[in-house]
Amino acid sequence: MIRDFRPGDMDAVIDIWLDASIAAHDFIDAGFWRSKADDMREVYIPASETYVYDHGQVVKGFFSLHGDALAALFVAPACQGQGIGSALLERAKRLRSELTIDVYKENRKTIGFYESCGFEAITETVCEYTGHRELVMRRRRAPSKDAR
Repeated sequence: MIRDFRPGDMDAVIDIWLDASIAAHDFIDAGFWRSKADDMREVYIPASETYVYDHGQVVKGFFSLHGDALAALFVAPACQGQGIGSALLERAKRLRSELTIDVYKENRKTIGFYESCGFEAITETVCEYTGHRELVMRRRRAPSKDAR
């Protein structure tokens, strides 16, 4: 079930973010991710609209929205490939008519996931924190046939 984030979810969310970030970004030193955990806990998650994927009272993934930006979408590495990421993204797509996300260019697997979900690269930037190139990807909801 996908539900609103609760304060008691924070430790699980941070653990998922850290484990998944290290696993997905082997081109960035793991120490970088560890150094950002307090920022995630104290700044980014509180400033975002966050939802968790909860199964049997265990948080297995989450996403955070900041405006129209999909600021985070992470699934516990042991739970990846089970449709959790797709379910989380579907919920995010229902909440926003347009979504953007920054993805490291070296993270081909994640880029492929977002492309398969209707995102397209619109520009390329350099991450100010890591110096690695990122693709800014966007997905727009198709206008309703009833919208006039």
